[in-house]
Amino acid sequence: MLSPFPGMNPYLEYGVFWSSFHGRLMVAIADTIAPQILPKYYIEIETRTYRDETDSELLIGIPDLVISESSEFQVLPETEGVEASGVATQNRPQQVEIPMGLELKERFLEVRELGTDAVITVIEVLSPKNKRAGTGRLAYEEKRQRVLSSPAHLIEIDLLRAYSPLPLRGGTSWDYRIVVSRSEQRPAATLYGFDLTEPLPQFPLPLKPEDDEIEVDLQAIFRGIYDRAGYQYRIDYRQPLPPPKLSPAKQQWVDKVLASVRGQ
Repeated sequence: MLSPFPGMNPYLEYGVFWSSFHGRLMVAIADTIAPQILPKYYIEIETRTYRDETDSELLIGIPDLVISESSEFQVLPETEGVEASGVATQNRPQQVEIPMGLELKERFLEVRELGTDAVITVIEVLSPKNKRAGTGRLAYEEKRQRVLSSPAHLIEIDLLRAYSPLPLRGGTSWDYRIVVSRSEQRPAATLYGFDLTEPLPQFPLPLKPEDDEIEVDLQAIFRGIYDRAGYQYRIDYRQPLPPPKLSPAKQQWVDKVLASVRGQ
């Protein structure tokens, strides 16, 4: 059974599904692109690591491996500096722990040139940590700026309605968006914005100037993931959509789309 939605399935934005969906999407994009760019280029799944504060609300939605978690603050009993007799005593040193937060790994794709290993294009699929205010967003924004200051192209795929979008000048508001930043055209970039009611668009993969761009069919990739992962059997469409809340018109549209699935 196909997804009841024409494009992105918003139920996959729930943390319980997002982690596996994110990983599957990265691999599926890489597997789709690889045969079209060989033998001049190859594509790799790369990793960046940073530390973040513990946030139980988002842990289940982190798309990548959590390496380690520090202990929580320990509140130790106060030691008396004066005995009952009133005679001052020296405090003994105590063993404590300094909270270090979580060490997180986030994955992204790089198209590289065979022979030189030069990075030609970076492909990012944003996670909740990339968009929510905090250490994760700052780490991603720093990485984003490094790519934008390099000769590499950047493709940024945002399939999350929640949290503030990454900075752009111009363009209108959409539920989801794909940004293609060609290095030779910066600061200009191309925005592919689309709503919940629309199919996922195709987007171009820019390479070196002498090579034609290839088109990546994100909708076809999504359909394959949805089928192979068995989401049609795992998602309970009787449940409400994850935040943010939809407009009345979109909620009415969702209810109509899901009426047959819900048995209404």
